[in-house]
Amino acid sequence: MKAIVCNNFGPIQDIEYKDVKKPIIQDKSVIINVKSVGVNFPDGLLVQGKYQLKPETPFIPGMEVAGEIITVGSSVKNFQIGDRVAALSQLSGYAEQAVVQEKSVFKIPSNMSFDDSCALLCAYGTSHYALKQRAQLQKNELLVVLGASGSTGIAAIQIGKIIGAKVIAVSSNPEKQKIAKDNGADISIGYDNLKEELKSISNGKGVDVIFDPVGGDIFDTVARTMARSGRLLVIGFASGTIPKLAVNLALVKEFSVVGVFWGAFTRGEPEEYKKNMIELFQWYQKDLLKPLIEQNYPLSEAAKVLEKILARGAKGKIILKP
Repeated sequence: MKAIVCNNFGPIQDIEYKDVKKPIIQDKSVIINVKSVGVNFPDGLLVQGKYQLKPETPFIPGMEVAGEIITVGSSVKNFQIGDRVAALSQLSGYAEQAVVQEKSVFKIPSNMSFDDSCALLCAYGTSHYALKQRAQLQKNELLVVLGASGSTGIAAIQIGKIIGAKVIAVSSNPEKQKIAKDNGADISIGYDNLKEELKSISNGKGVDVIFDPVGGDIFDTVARTMARSGRLLVIGFASGTIPKLAVNLALVKEFSVVGVFWGAFTRGEPEEYKKNMIELFQWYQKDLLKPLIEQNYPLSEAAKVLEKILARGAKGKIILKP
């Protein structure tokens, strides 16, 4: 079968589209004939050796896939051949077939496309966990979403609106700002004069929750806009720079800086993770949320797609097609 292989950590261009051996079934796993592969920011960091996880090389990257089950392990009880599923794994997704542990596989509703189901795993899963468990976002609170036109940003906008928050989306240009507005943001603005803009929008009260997947200098700016008892969510560092916090701000303004590592949540609280995914699927079926799929690309073009995502050029979710 064909797959994308990272032979050694290094430039993204070095990953290789090549023939590899088909996966081998394990007792508690299934093999999926992959129809859609979700592309995520950490995938690009992983192949460069810049992510928390550093697997042995060579390896096949890719953490989310959707498709049909073609083989079932002897100990698997909840799935059968032919089931339409989405699945999460740390590796092995960028391939025509993937073997995944049963505990990480979800049946998908009949009205859900394979593309959409991929988006609901990492992007919506991260934003949901961030706003529900970590921020405990409440109705009528003011939520600011940075990087709002990306896949996690759009997810945060839609989930924030479902919870009942007032959502302020922040994006880098008018095209992205329109995308954020079209996906439910109450107000969509740019990064220029952001501190003054947020002060005006909040009537001087400050922001209750900030969803920050960007990091860099903007983190310092938004930290100065927090309301008392606010929660500043650290999602990631798409800017490429890990910021430093002036902790006196947290003391004086009495806000919390809250780390969000969805991968640790899925492993450490598997039952809560499953409940979250069920809730996301239910919201989808009720048309309360809808992923924005920017474009499909052939699996062979994975390097080009990863470079686009790391350059913050993606709008919504990008899907690879084996």
